[in-house]
Amino acid sequence: MPRGLILLLGSLTAIAPMSIDMYLPAFPTLEQAFATDAAAVQRTLSVFFLGLSLGQLAYGPMSDRFGRRLPLLVGLGLYTLASLGCALSTSIGMLTAWRGLQALGGCAGVVMARAVVRDVFGPREAARVLSSLMLVMGVAPILAPLVGGWVLAHAGWRALFAILVVFGASCWVAVLRGLPDTAPEARAATLTLGSAMAAFGRVSRHPRFRRFALAQALSQCVLFAYIAGAPFLYMQVLGLSPSGFAAMFGLNSLGLIGASQLNRALLRREEAGVILWRALLAQFGAACAFVGVVWTGATGLITLAAPILVMVLLLGFVLPNTTALALAPFDRDAGSASALLGALQYGTSGLATLAVSAAFDGTLRPMATAIVIFLAAALVLGADARRAHVVR
Repeated sequence: MPRGLILLLGSLTAIAPMSIDMYLPAFPTLEQAFATDAAAVQRTLSVFFLGLSLGQLAYGPMSDRFGRRLPLLVGLGLYTLASLGCALSTSIGMLTAWRGLQALGGCAGVVMARAVVRDVFGPREAARVLSSLMLVMGVAPILAPLVGGWVLAHAGWRALFAILVVFGASCWVAVLRGLPDTAPEARAATLTLGSAMAAFGRVSRHPRFRRFALAQALSQCVLFAYIAGAPFLYMQVLGLSPSGFAAMFGLNSLGLIGASQLNRALLRREEAGVILWRALLAQFGAACAFVGVVWTGATGLITLAAPILVMVLLLGFVLPNTTALALAPFDRDAGSASALLGALQYGTSGLATLAVSAAFDGTLRPMATAIVIFLAAALVLGADARRAHVVR
């Protein structure tokens, strides 16, 4: 397994968590800086999720037609420019708009990383490679809040986005110099809306893709509902400092990394579908425990943090296996399949964060209730996972 390629693909995948997690400790500061409320600041996060979702639908067909490198370089250029716009914003509306453009550029890295894995590696190996990518990208949620909290204290919130400018530019240079174009030879003479829709239609009609893509999207809603509610949970309900918030965030990320590497080892002797089913079942159990704690009022650091840790770390089993199972049937439409998978993933998560924000009543009840509903639906969709194999 080429380590340089894994490191580059992991960095591209890390664009999303870096862009999300680094500025979370700055939510209260942004409220004060722009004289606005928590809901308006949370919308900058929701808009980013929706941008990640919609943008991928453009990059997928483009990558199947023009190859992986050119659309990726365009996307990274837009991401870097938009990150600079975020750093220079003078109103919450301006920041929200630039965050949307930042997401439209950054989502190219998400699409291309999955598509390159599908291009280069066989179906069974792809699940193991995706687990390795989670090791690289998992460092971002650990370091980003820690770095974000330190930078916020010493240089202010604008410096957080300046770091993303440097990160985006570095990824652009690395892709230009080190990423070969792995896409199969282009098949269509031109790229049209009709050809793109036809590719999405072929992908969406496949029953395996629908089942595992939706299960992944609903399971990941847990992560983003948690991310949206984490500042309130840790800093207001539990009274932690920004450093304490970053430490708890890092602990959950370490759990996710550890689970993804255990998943990589288990795939040597277990089918991806079997591992996935067990993880979904355990996630639902942890969600039931979490909602029970919240609704009974037995809240404390351990009683709240433990079920959240379990739900987040189990994504280390859910995400790589659902991705491999969903993309396995596709060859010529790998870019479009990756894009549609990501659009469902982040679009559903964006809508979930909007719903949780809209239902916010000053307690954790809306978040807890939403999480248990998401995971119940994911469990139903993954009911046949035990009989699924990572084959074309």
